[in-house]
Amino acid sequence: MSSCSTPKKLWDFHGGIHPEQNKLQSTMEPSARARMPAKLILPLHQHIGAAAEPIVEVGERVFKGQKIASADGYVSASVHAPTSGKVIDIAEYPIPHPSGLNALSIVIETDGHDEWIEYRPEQDYTETNPSRLRNIIREAGIVGLGGAGFPSFIKLNPGSQKKIKTLILNGVECEPYITCDDMLMREDPQSIIAGALIMRHALQAEESVIAIEDNKPEAYESVCKAAEGIDGLRVVLVPTRYPQGSEKQLIQVITGKEVPSNGLALSIGVVCHNVSTAAAIYRAIHLGQPLVSRLITITGAAVKRPRNLEVLFGTPIEELLQQCDVASDQIERLVMGGPMMGFALHDTSLPVIKTTNCIIAATHKELGLEQPVMPCIRCGACADVCPVKLLPQQLYWHSRAKEFDKAQEYDLFDCIECGCCSYVCPSNIPLVQFYRFAKGAIWTQEQELKKSDQARERHEFRQMRIEREKREREAKRAKKRAPRAKRTATAKAPSVDGAKMAEKMRDEAMSQRDSAVDARKAEIQAAVARVQAKKKSAAPKTEKAAPITPAPSDVPAKSDVDKKNDSPAASDNHEQVQ
Repeated sequence: MSSCSTPKKLWDFHGGIHPEQNKLQSTMEPSARARMPAKLILPLHQHIGAAAEPIVEVGERVFKGQKIASADGYVSASVHAPTSGKVIDIAEYPIPHPSGLNALSIVIETDGHDEWIEYRPEQDYTETNPSRLRNIIREAGIVGLGGAGFPSFIKLNPGSQKKIKTLILNGVECEPYITCDDMLMREDPQSIIAGALIMRHALQAEESVIAIEDNKPEAYESVCKAAEGIDGLRVVLVPTRYPQGSEKQLIQVITGKEVPSNGLALSIGVVCHNVSTAAAIYRAIHLGQPLVSRLITITGAAVKRPRNLEVLFGTPIEELLQQCDVASDQIERLVMGGPMMGFALHDTSLPVIKTTNCIIAATHKELGLEQPVMPCIRCGACADVCPVKLLPQQLYWHSRAKEFDKAQEYDLFDCIECGCCSYVCPSNIPLVQFYRFAKGAIWTQEQELKKSDQARERHEFRQMRIEREKREREAKRAKKRAPRAKRTATAKAPSVDGAKMAEKMRDEAMSQRDSAVDARKAEIQAAVARVQAKKKSAAPKTEKAAPITPAPSDVPAKSDVDKKNDSPAASDNHEQVQ
């Protein structure tokens, strides 16, 4: 059974402060629907994580609830058209952010018809698989509406290895001035209860707890009445103290468990959501409506009619200031969020986004005289009020000196930037601003290092690819050369039988050559023999005779010889001798 009157034990957390509340002003009249503006400017980055990607084009007509930008990646959220109209621009526009930078936005010219798309509600969520419920919530673009803007479906997915014992709905709303959750609990507790039951089914949690601070008695009574008769649901009234609405501190107060440093609530079996997120989940499941609007507190001393308005996302802030009769000439500072964790806006034309829960138009008198920053006196007041038990003074020195490694040694990233340390500092040192600076610098360094690592990995991968391709080319060439080399080797290195045959052929060739030489020699010898024989046969075979040539003394004188040769007898004798 639900329990509102039977209190259970509550625990405590370290530190905290009690700033002036300033909540009564904006709860004097019921919440109302804000007027529809002529133009809506919808940034595609309204949440923690990656910005959504546009899926519409300029000139396209859209209907209320139609998806106009799809979530890009796991940690992201879709954006839907808050009303019907025509897309007139998709470009960079200023967004409400501490950086003051521009972001890609879709601009819709409203047509005044507020015509919804056809949507399909889930008939019975108890018969629906938790995975399907999470997908519906994701497609509806729902994020945490307590100010952080973390995609809600992720926190509803603990994984198969995690057992969730407690689901906590945060209705504490501890920061001064903000009353949108208070008015929602007063006026529409049924949506919150229905959303809590859906989330409990998605998580398969054992119990649900709705926590409300004791400075909201009307909201507490309203939620208790709506929760009557519901098993496993408790409504708990907790003492008023800032920053009790922070997730880790609220979990400690309700369960007595501490979330580990740099850890998640899932690790101790707890999930925490905002009450406005629960109502948005109810509308997405039971009505089939995506997240297109929210309650926003418009307050501050410059506002003549402070109150809460249901505002379409993309509505220019100046439209809300006009509806609440704000004296523009009296605004000293325009703040989005609360005075402790909010940030200043420098342009009233900036649009409302999913994380906009409050607009404070503060006067000079309300802010008080700005005190000069003085040197730290080491009083230790900042450490006394820190809800995370940090040493703000040491974090300040290291952040200021840009000694970021030492700042991290003092658990810089455990700081929730609640502003308690700055609130109590007698030297008026803006401590939180130094912590934000150090965190931003560290994140930037990590991103640059990540990019450098990615570039190195790409270079190494490219070198590996080049080497692999080179080896593959060499392997292909070797494969092509192998048959050719085999053929050449076969020709150059014959088999054993072939070698024997070749040797035999060489021997036969040498034998034939020797035979030819011998035959030639024989022919030559035969020719010589024939010549000699012929000579012998040509010589006369007579007996040896006296020489016919006279001796020199017997040779007559030339005149006598010539006379004898001229006679006929001499001529005959000569022919006879021949």
